[in-house]
Amino acid sequence: MAEVADSRRFVRFGSYEVDLPAGELKKCGVRLKLSGQPFQVLAILLEQPGTIVTREELQKRLWPDTFVDVDHNLNTAINKIREALGDSSDNPHFVETLPRRGYRFIAPMDRDGNGARPATITLVIWLATPPKRGPFELGAQHSPG
Repeated sequence: MAEVADSRRFVRFGSYEVDLPAGELKKCGVRLKLSGQPFQVLAILLEQPGTIVTREELQKRLWPDTFVDVDHNLNTAINKIREALGDSSDNPHFVETLPRRGYRFIAPMDRDGNGARPATITLVIWLATPPKRGPFELGAQHSPG
């Protein structure tokens, strides 16, 4: 059970680490300034990586029974997240905006401490490694012995 709790506690992506219960975002071990609603938005996006989280869902979770300017508050929160992560809406690496729909966390993540490695990098390394030559490989010389 400890592994499950630990994997939900820390999320790593790129050079960033998020400690969800502590409400902390770190880059290379240095704590960054991101708290309150911006941190809550990031945590919600990290719960469902690669999935669109609608503005309505964010509103229900952050301001369930409150009358607030949701658009302004949400835009401010997303901008603060992007500022903390050095991200941009024009060329996102972490948080993608889907106009009039919501947001999506798009970076490769790691929840178990093994390092975030996108599958494409693994594939490129595999393709760059020459295959081992064996006696039954196409084109190999094999003499019956």
